[in-house]
Amino acid sequence: MRDVRSRSRGFGRWSAAAIAVAMVAAIGACSKSGAGDSSSDTGKSSGGATTSTAVSIKGDIAFNDANLAKLDDALKAALAGKDLSKLNEAMVVNVAVDYWNAGKAGFNKGLKDLGVKGTYQAPANGRLDQQLSIIQTLRGQGITGLSVSAIDPTAIKSPISSANKAGIPVLAIDSPLPKEDGAALYLGTPNYTAGQKAGEAMKQALGGKGQVVILVGSLTTSNAVERIQGFEDALKGTGIKVAQKLSDGMDAAKALTNAQTAIQTNPDINGLYGVYSYDGPSAGQAVQAAGKTGRVKIVSDDSDPQTLKFVQSGVIQATVLQQPYQQGYTGAYLLAAFKVLGKQATLDLVKPYLESDGATLSSGVGLVTGGNLADYQAKLKDLGIS
Repeated sequence: MRDVRSRSRGFGRWSAAAIAVAMVAAIGACSKSGAGDSSSDTGKSSGGATTSTAVSIKGDIAFNDANLAKLDDALKAALAGKDLSKLNEAMVVNVAVDYWNAGKAGFNKGLKDLGVKGTYQAPANGRLDQQLSIIQTLRGQGITGLSVSAIDPTAIKSPISSANKAGIPVLAIDSPLPKEDGAALYLGTPNYTAGQKAGEAMKQALGGKGQVVILVGSLTTSNAVERIQGFEDALKGTGIKVAQKLSDGMDAAKALTNAQTAIQTNPDINGLYGVYSYDGPSAGQAVQAAGKTGRVKIVSDDSDPQTLKFVQSGVIQATVLQQPYQQGYTGAYLLAAFKVLGKQATLDLVKPYLESDGATLSSGVGLVTGGNLADYQAKLKDLGIS
């Protein structure tokens, strides 16, 4: 999204750099196993029966927090003393799901720290027409900057072009857009890398052999396409094959049906990869209902509360995480900088923190397993995210 996919600063007048240092210290103090500790399957089904050999998948929750803290401080310094009174920013995401609660919190905190107006909007059912209508309405309300997780990269091209002509900078978040479409920058997950991380986790979970079904909200959205490509590339040279890619059209009920049907119709399926935030819980429910916990391995994306519960119980072996909070918080500062400082001056500040493609400002990729789940939850608590 995810995709359909967490951080809060909530530290008063502390600097972003100080927050990053304190956060690391807090996590280290409360950690028993360490953020990089491995996790093992219990090898038991929900009924207690031994199912499969235990596997070890190493987790990671460092994300790109340290670099983004430095950039936040640089943007704050550059904007200090500037007139921000006329700014009115907007953050429009792709669907109203729990994943985006952290992004909304980050955006609102960024607006508060900046002292500017702004609004967060999400189409209730992930419908393209709703998203385009929201953007049109916001334009009529005089927004000065827009961050958007586009549902369709082609359909968003005209609204971006219109915004640019009106002097309204557009920041792509969560799902990248082609440079030529006019978005000033992409702030979000390097989606191919996220897919690779999911593929590597699946390899470890399956021991290099099996058949996997991919559950996804869209087979055309750029972030989903890149994740699936990374996932498949990570499986090359192994005995693991992708048997099906099933789109659910951003419908969690359809995702559950897809997972159930895949398991029931193909007894050789021993892995499910859930790409959108609700796909992991859907896969977990299907596996539990089929009595195949531990035998059908699940790797998912995002930190949906139910996903984390399934990680804790061993139904889901690992989940790949994004940083929607940072997309909201840093996004608010970037929109202000693009409008007040200008595009080139802002990009000059951002340049040291870009990925090798020169166009992606990564919010980081994490991996949560049973072994580092407690550390991740402590991190969220320290940052004010419930």
